[in-house]
Amino acid sequence: MSKVLFFSDVHGSPESLAALADRIAELEPEQLVLLGDALYHGPRNPLRPDYRPPEAATRLNAWKERLIAVRGNCDCEVDQLLLEFPMMGDYAVLLLEGRKFFLTHGHHWNPQNPPPLGSADVLAFGHTHLPLAARLEDGLAVFNPGSISLPKGGNPPSFGFYQDGVLELRELASGRVFGQLAL
Repeated sequence: MSKVLFFSDVHGSPESLAALADRIAELEPEQLVLLGDALYHGPRNPLRPDYRPPEAATRLNAWKERLIAVRGNCDCEVDQLLLEFPMMGDYAVLLLEGRKFFLTHGHHWNPQNPPPLGSADVLAFGHTHLPLAARLEDGLAVFNPGSISLPKGGNPPSFGFYQDGVLELRELASGRVFGQLAL
């Protein structure tokens, strides 16, 4: 049984990462997946009161042994200097219980522009700050954990969790499941 926690769009918020640490302690995932936008807030996003990229980097580095990360549209080479794990790839592939997960930020590949045919069973992405767990007409599962720091669309800060063939959307503050997709 594999347990994987997905999160995205941290945007330099150590407080959001502290709340995520509580969920990690509770759920005990073997693997963590960061779907981009780790440190910089981005020019279109509001500046959070807790915007402290060096502290956010320290929190992320504590998970480096079990973290897979991809580059977001707000991530740059300077950010990589603070991080002790690779995060500059536009995508990664995770093989999990016979399923192939295509991990990306979402500004290149997304439900409107999926990765090349046959490259995955699940497209996991961030970028929109909107949680999503659905299946496209062609059968591709699409999964966006939302944002832990700057949610949009009236959604709460959120993350994703995989266990026993089910992808879940969960609220960051409580860990409550508010959406799911069976694979």
